[in-house]
Parts: sequence; C-alpha cells; structure tokens
Amino acid sequence: MSKDRKAQIVTIAILVAALTVVLGRKVGWKLPVSLPARAAAEVTPQDTIYAMLDAAREGSIRKYLGSYTGQMEAALKQSIAEQGDPSFVEYLKNSNAPIKGIAITEPQQLTDSEVKVRVEFVYQDRNEVQYMYLDKVAGSWKIARVDSTERAKTLVPYGTPVQ
Repeated sequence: MSKDRKAQIVTIAILVAALTVVLGRKVGWKLPVSLPARAAAEVTPQDTIYAMLDAAREGSIRKYLGSYTGQMEAALKQSIAEQGDPSFVEYLKNSNAPIKGIAITEPQQLTDSEVKVRVEFVYQDRNEVQYMYLDKVAGSWKIARVDSTERAKTLVPYGTPVQ
C-alpha cells in the first residue's frame, strides 16, 4: 500500500469519527466523564439551597423535602399532612414567586459535618437575609435549621433605572 493510500484511509477515518461525534452530540450522546472530574463535581451546600429553591418554584414536594433533614424535615412533613399536597404546592410557588434574585455566601464551617450559610433574597422592594445551617447526611448536604429572616439595608432598590 502506498503512502498516499494510507493517508487517504487515515483522513477518511478521522472524518468519519468527527462526523460520528457531531451527530452523536445532536441526538444527545454524552462522552464519558473521567473519575476525577466526577469527584470534583461534589454537591456543595450552595447547590442544596439552589435545589431547594428550584423545587419550591416548580412545586415539587418530593424534591423540596429532599433538601431538608431532622426537625425541619419532620415539621414540613407534618405541615404537608395538615394542609394537603395541593395547598402546600400552592404555598411553595406563591412564597417563591416574588423573589427576583438570590445571593449565597461561601459556607462557614462550624464542625466537620455542619456549615452556616448566609442567604440574601432580593425582592422588588426589599432584601431579606436568612442564615441556613446545613448538615452533611450520608454524603450530601441537607438543611437542618434556619434562622428567622431579617430585612437587609438596600442602597438601591431592585429595578431602579441607572442614570
């Protein structure tokens, strides 16, 4: 086999491989992720808080409850049992609808398995701050308790036009 023939075969093989990857991506194929990259993608306390807020916005009781542990989880289950699923879903959606933005600080390590996170909720007319305490349960972070909400001083209200 001549050099030119070998070059043609290699070129065709590379083009077929590239075409396969492009078409595969279009239909949803994913390339395997290496093990070190998976380890780096560990769920953080902030991820848990965002997931809880997303679940509330969607009205997903199962996902919402999955973000909590301990007395918080028990109290929420009791509330759901008393109100019923439809009322609780409506409560979740209505309580999160006016939120315009969220700012979450880096967790403050309290113990090996507990962190404290400052969460600031941005509304149209005000900002509110709440501290959430998360425990590491079976390898994932869960919200164990929350402090009461405090109003935060805002210099420029949300939506104020820039001059």
